[in-house]
Amino acid sequence: MKISFYGAAQMVTGSCFLCETEKKRFLVDCGMFQGGKQLDELNYQPFPFNPQDLDFMLLTHAHIDHSGRIPKLVKEGFKGKIYTNTATEELCGIMLEDSGFIQEMEAEWKNKKRVRKGLEEIEPMYTVQDALQALKNFEGVNYGETVVIDEGLKVRLINSGHMLGSAFVEISVLEEEKWNVYLFTGDLGSNNMPILKDPAVLERVDYLVVESTYGNRTHGEKKDNGVDLLEIIKRSARMGGNVVIPSFAVGRTQEVLYDINEYKENGLLGEFENIPVYVDSPLAIKATEIFRRNCKLFDKEATSKIAKGDDPLLFENLHFTLTSDESKAINEDQKSKIIISASGMCEAGRIKHHLKHNLWRKESSVVFVGYQAPGTLGHRIKSGNEKVRVFGEEIAVKSGIYSVEGFSSHGDMDDIVSWIEGNKEIPRKIVLVHGEEDSIYHLQGVLSNRFRIDVLVPAMGDTIELLESNGVIHEEDLVPEIQDDSVEDAIKDLIEVMDLLESKQDVDLASVKEHIAAMKKSLVPK
Repeated sequence: MKISFYGAAQMVTGSCFLCETEKKRFLVDCGMFQGGKQLDELNYQPFPFNPQDLDFMLLTHAHIDHSGRIPKLVKEGFKGKIYTNTATEELCGIMLEDSGFIQEMEAEWKNKKRVRKGLEEIEPMYTVQDALQALKNFEGVNYGETVVIDEGLKVRLINSGHMLGSAFVEISVLEEEKWNVYLFTGDLGSNNMPILKDPAVLERVDYLVVESTYGNRTHGEKKDNGVDLLEIIKRSARMGGNVVIPSFAVGRTQEVLYDINEYKENGLLGEFENIPVYVDSPLAIKATEIFRRNCKLFDKEATSKIAKGDDPLLFENLHFTLTSDESKAINEDQKSKIIISASGMCEAGRIKHHLKHNLWRKESSVVFVGYQAPGTLGHRIKSGNEKVRVFGEEIAVKSGIYSVEGFSSHGDMDDIVSWIEGNKEIPRKIVLVHGEEDSIYHLQGVLSNRFRIDVLVPAMGDTIELLESNGVIHEEDLVPEIQDDSVEDAIKDLIEVMDLLESKQDVDLASVKEHIAAMKKSLVPK
């Protein structure tokens, strides 16, 4: 099977992989690029394939960086089925419609400027109606259910532990008279996360395409700078400030609610037990209802609570604000409160209003509980900018800025390694996607050394036929990028590559050593 990488290749977002067997062409994911104007422009480019030629599509989960261009795909001629988990189908029902609305609003806003400049108006990438049309192509599948595409191709979706309905996509292909198993992780979940079951242990994977978002670091506990979310809440409330949590509407919001429920039930908030909590995102409110309807997918702890009559996503003094008037009233109230609002990277939605009202307040806190892509407002705040622009106005950043990485539903470096190691068999080859360069190349080195197998890092537009490479190591895939200015460290990296090459066959070792020797010589200071 050939795999072409048209998104999430040496970057985190825009998941889109074209797979081709002898008889079928299909996509795994069709996500939106996120992270500033330059990446956003990629969303409007034509697909590098003809959507009409695709037989079907597989979707790992509902997050917009995996699903967000599906309406564009259908709009441009795709007519096949979109197989995904039943809960993902339900979540996409609200998320893609919401995305269509955002596309319409953004086009309207841009067109007002363009008209004033005498420029032609532009169309939105897709509309609400386009999104609703695309939903007709979805076909929900339960975890573990086998979908037989034809006599040489079958598919299963397996719990990946990342968010409600998220799935590993297992593709079994009959090649050279034997079945080979390809697996796309989508986003790999962390172990012991609230609400969700841990990622499944797999029986067999021959070729693994795995994410690497946190491939060069670990989350640790839910702490940063010696404090955790509970302490941040108490500290801000003590000073009369608010706690503002930019949160992804689907997944992260529900995890934060689960933890606050734990604080309240166990009396951990002390004198601030009755602090009000606002979920200020219509999408997050709808998503929370979908979570509650799909409690059969929860882990044992959450299921046990529900059996006892305790809904882990509801508690006293929790307010869901649907209307814009209700949202505005939050900032008119001077009492301390917790505000959970979308979008998670602060690029759109009601969160920007709450940041405008709280960033300049020393007594308030902004708590990031998820990944912030470079180029986003969230990344600028998290990176320590003293001033940021919100709605065209320059706002001083005086509030406490915290990052509680333990909430991340992405597996970190240790999670990825231990999950691969914990499966029944080690893959024959691994392909790394969904990572920035420092993260992806670090993980490449870790996995290569740990498992002594090919670990490939494709670039955007690359095509790989894993079966045909037959175990031959290609130098361009293995030589690590030198990111340290130290000549000594660079030489050590090169020697490590040489040792790896010596352990393989089908490599002209003499020419490789000659090439590396020349590289070493060029690194020696004059």
